[in-house]
Amino acid sequence: MFVDPVPEDGATGALADYYRQQRNAWGFLPNYAAAFSTRPDVAQAWNTLNATVRDGMDRRRFEVATIAASRALRSTYCTAAHSKFLRDVCGDEATMLSIAEEPSGATLSPPDHAVYEFAAKVAADAASIEQTDVDRLRAVGLSDADIADVVFAAAARSFFTRVLDALGAQLDVQTAQTFPPDVRQAMIVGRPVAET
Repeated sequence: MFVDPVPEDGATGALADYYRQQRNAWGFLPNYAAAFSTRPDVAQAWNTLNATVRDGMDRRRFEVATIAASRALRSTYCTAAHSKFLRDVCGDEATMLSIAEEPSGATLSPPDHAVYEFAAKVAADAASIEQTDVDRLRAVGLSDADIADVVFAAAARSFFTRVLDALGAQLDVQTAQTFPPDVRQAMIVGRPVAET
């Protein structure tokens, strides 16, 4: 981290609660939690936004869109974490491996590929989105509500990745080690994995 975060053993009140929630969710205190140590209220607001977006749409589509946005934003942390969720929560290791092996998303099914490309474009340059981009999603079966959900997922990811990368948070060793070395290497799109 580029700043000196409040350590877990020094956290009190809302920060202690936030650290405890993150430890309970992951089985360890993830490195990203320290990025919010001065503002646990922002962390809780992020948790609410993220859960609202994620739980209001198809979970698998959320993960595909989030991985695309994370890669476009060069976030190793979020690329790996959401690849893990796609594999472990959604039970879709095949899609996770497909993205790791071909980061353009070219080997995905047509609907997944369309979502993946669109989410990446939203994250990289939302002002470049045109009607034809939206029409392509409609052509593979997405409704206007589905399309808005992909936008919400990609836009929300932009906030989180910027916070983590600007403050120097690195992907946890514990998460990185859940992938074989070649797959893990394919997920390093920005900052390296933490050393400890």
